[in-house]
Amino acid sequence: MATTTTDRNPSAVPPVASPQGHPQRWLILGVICLAQLTVLLDNTVLNVAIPSLTAELHASSTDIQWMINAYALVQSGLLLTAGSSADRYGRKKLLAAGLALFGIGSLAAGLAQTSAQLIAARAGMGVGGALLMTTTLAVVVQIFDEKERVKAIGLWSTVAMLGFASGPLVGGIMLEHFWWGAIFLINIPVALLALVAVLALVPESKNPAGDRPDLLGALLSTVGMTAIVYVIITGPEHGWSSGPVLGAAAAGLVSLAAFVWWELRIPYPMLDMHFFRNQRFVGAVAGSILVAFGMTGSLFLLTQHLQFVLGYAPLEAGLRTVPLAATVVVLNLAGVGARVLARLGTPSTVVLGMGCVAAGLAAIAVLGGADSHGYGGMVVGLVVMGVGVALAAPAMANALMSAIPPEKAGVGAGINGTLAEFGNGLGVAVLGAVLNSRFAALFTGAAGAVSLPVALAAARDEGERERVRDAFASGLETSQLVGAAAVLAGGLLAAVLLRRAEATARKAGV
Repeated sequence: MATTTTDRNPSAVPPVASPQGHPQRWLILGVICLAQLTVLLDNTVLNVAIPSLTAELHASSTDIQWMINAYALVQSGLLLTAGSSADRYGRKKLLAAGLALFGIGSLAAGLAQTSAQLIAARAGMGVGGALLMTTTLAVVVQIFDEKERVKAIGLWSTVAMLGFASGPLVGGIMLEHFWWGAIFLINIPVALLALVAVLALVPESKNPAGDRPDLLGALLSTVGMTAIVYVIITGPEHGWSSGPVLGAAAAGLVSLAAFVWWELRIPYPMLDMHFFRNQRFVGAVAGSILVAFGMTGSLFLLTQHLQFVLGYAPLEAGLRTVPLAATVVVLNLAGVGARVLARLGTPSTVVLGMGCVAAGLAAIAVLGGADSHGYGGMVVGLVVMGVGVALAAPAMANALMSAIPPEKAGVGAGINGTLAEFGNGLGVAVLGAVLNSRFAALFTGAAGAVSLPVALAAARDEGERERVRDAFASGLETSQLVGAAAVLAGGLLAAVLLRRAEATARKAGV
C-alpha cells in the first residue's frame, strides 16, 4: 500500500511502498517489532515486582496502583494525538522520538529513589509509549500490500502478545539476580538498538496534504481519555460515587462530548467520526476492547495469585505465565491465524478466537482458582487463551485498520492502541473490583486484591493465613468467570457487526 499524497501539497513525502510492498519490508517489520517489544514489556513487567517495591520503597497499596497505572494513563490519553501527529509530521520521526523518550524515562525509573519519583518516571515513559504504539502499526500498514498485510499484522500481534505476556517472566529473571530498578534499565540498550535501526532502515511516510493541525481536538481528546481512564483505575479504590471519581467522570464525558462536537464541525478533523458509521470498524472496536479487558485483568490477577497464594518467587511466577505467550508465538509464526482467517472469514475467526479466550478464562477459574494449592489447572486455561488470542487479535486489528483510509494509518493505530489501553484499564479495574468484593465478603477486614499481602501479614496463625488464601482464590475464580462472560459477549457482538458490514459491502458491490 502506498502512502497517500495529493497534488495540493508538493511537500508531501512520496509513496514508500510499491504495489508489492516495500522491498525491505520484512527487515523493517523486525525493527519496528523490536521497538514495540520494549513498550509492551512495561505493561506487565511491574506485576511481579509488587512485593519488592512494597518492601524496598515502602510503597503503599495506592503507590503500587499508580506505579502500574501511571504509564497506561498517560499513554492512553495521548494515543490519538500521537497517531494524528505521526500522520502529519512523519511516522519515522515520531517513532524515533518515542524510542528516545522511552529510553530516557526508563533511565529515570531505574534510578528512582522514592515512590513519587518512580510514578513520575513511569508517566514520562507513557509519552514515549504513545508515540511508539501508534507509529509501529502505522508503518506496517504503509509498507505491506493487502495480500501480505494480514500475515504482517499477525507477526506484529505476536510481538505484542509476547511483550505483554513475557513481562512477568522478564521481570522475574531480573529480580532473581538484580534489584528492582534493573527491570527498567534493561530497556535502555534495546531502545538504543531499535533507534539506530529505525534511523537506518525505516522509510519516512506522512500525509500532510490539506490536513491542518487540530490543536483543540488534540487537547480535548487527551483530557477526555485521561479522565476516563483515571475513573476506571481509581473507581474501585475510592468508590464510584466519591467526589474525585465523579468529578473526573464528568470532566472526561464533557471533554469527549466536546471533542465529538468539534470533530464533526471542522474540515480537517483529527478523528473522522464517520468511521463509527462503518459496522466493520465498530465490530473491531468492540472486540478489541473486550479481548484486552479479559487478557490484562486476568494476567494482573494471576501474577498475584501465583506469588501470594501459591507462594512462587517472582521468577517462578513469571515462568508459569509462559504457556500463554508461547502458544500465541508458535501459532502466529506458523501462520495459523492468517490461514484460518482466509478460510473462515473475519466474523467466524473472531467468534472462534474470542470463544477460546473466554473458555480459557473459565478454565482458569474452575481448574486453577478454586484450588489454592496447585498450578496445573491453570496451564489448560493459559494455552486455550493463547489459541484464542492468536486467532482473534490479528483478525480484529486487520479489520480495524482496513476500515480506515491509508493516509490516516497513524490515527487508526492510535484508535487501536487507545482501545487496547482502555480495555487494559477496564480489565484491571472491573475484575479487580469483583475480586475485591468477593475477597472482602469472605474475609472480614480485607480491603481488596492489592491488600492480600497486608491481610497475610496481619494473620495471627497459619489457619487464618489459609483462610486469607482461600478467600483470595475464591475471589479470583469469580472475577475470571466475569471476564469470560464479557469476552464471549464481545466476540458475539463483534462478529454480528462484522458480518453485517460484509453483507452491506456485497450488496453495494464493493
